[in-house]
Amino acid sequence: MPILVVDDVPMIVEVVRAVLGKIGFCDVDTARDGSDALVRMRERRYGLVISDWNMDQVTGYELLRRVRADPALRETLFVMMTTREQAHCFEAARRAGVNGCLIKPFTPASLRQTIEAVGLMDRSSIHGELTTI
Repeated sequence: MPILVVDDVPMIVEVVRAVLGKIGFCDVDTARDGSDALVRMRERRYGLVISDWNMDQVTGYELLRRVRADPALRETLFVMMTTREQAHCFEAARRAGVNGCLIKPFTPASLRQTIEAVGLMDRSSIHGELTTI
């Protein structure tokens, strides 16, 4: 199932993409903000969205709210990322229906654990070693 990574920092997008590739997810699209993500989500079905909280235009929180309000998108698994300083925002994200939360910077193992926790993969489907990223 394809994954959509939404972040306005290209380096974060590449790190997430690299870790996803290490654990067997090679079908990864990217979006620069929530507005771009919504366009992509209406064109293609994603099994998981991994989005930053703080972005210009449409924030990750607003993206989550729009996804949960859209009958065609509402079942999409959604992980929200933000910095430790902004982690208090996760409570609002949980109320809005987020499936998982991830604090940046994160380790490859914590990203993998978050994906496992939201139910997209189980431990038996893990591919590759994560210590090289």
